[in-house]
Amino acid sequence: MTNIKHISSLQNPEVRQLEHWNRKSRDRRKSGRFLLEGVRELGLALAGGYTVAHLYFCPDIIDLAELNAMFPNLDCPRTSLSQEVYRHLAFRGKTEGVLAVLHVKSHELDDLKFDSENPLILIAESPEKPGNVGALLRTADAAGVDAVIIADLLGDLYNPNTIRSSVGCLFTVPIATASTSATINWLKSKNIQLFAASLEGAKDYHDVDFGNACAIAVGTEATGLTTPWTEAADSAIVIPMRGAIDSLNVSVAAAVLIFEARRQRSL
Repeated sequence: MTNIKHISSLQNPEVRQLEHWNRKSRDRRKSGRFLLEGVRELGLALAGGYTVAHLYFCPDIIDLAELNAMFPNLDCPRTSLSQEVYRHLAFRGKTEGVLAVLHVKSHELDDLKFDSENPLILIAESPEKPGNVGALLRTADAAGVDAVIIADLLGDLYNPNTIRSSVGCLFTVPIATASTSATINWLKSKNIQLFAASLEGAKDYHDVDFGNACAIAVGTEATGLTTPWTEAADSAIVIPMRGAIDSLNVSVAAAVLIFEARRQRSL
């Protein structure tokens, strides 16, 4: 492993920096970098246009030749880690021996570009947990939506739990983050219909037409969408509940609505 640095101490300053990127949102935002774990996730990130600043690997799990064969065009420094250091930094129990530091991307509304004249957009207002954000992104990827907008994001997109629960779909779907007011104004400027998931004064989701350029907005499981969304919506929509409870997990509700929109568009 010529010219490959090796780190074996948990006290190494570089390890402490990686810990900060892994565990502290403030450090990720300040530096514009985040720590990524896993071969599949790295491949998806590269396909999504992300830039790798540094690649780390554990030679006891994956050797350098295998790593170079997987990512032959990856031009960045490489550092090997002892098993102790790698296991200290890795989140997953089942590991592949690969960690990477990546540069974050811009997620402005104006960065969103659509190939379709009738884009289908999922909007989530203030999702409460990183795992919920990840599940929403996984749902969006599965349905092939044109973009996801997170309104009034509470944390940051690059939380390790978001990446893990999205199974890498953070890198496969165009994403923007913005305030509620900015998002509503942007939708109006683009002539994109807004459908707001709501329990009150709403139409059955089967009875609305999702065929034109539209956005489907979902709120938190506890309180749903806030008033600005329901007031700005072209239509409020509801998934009828047949049981004792009156709501679904936010990612499940989003999946029901998005796949109905996708079904209509395939007719």
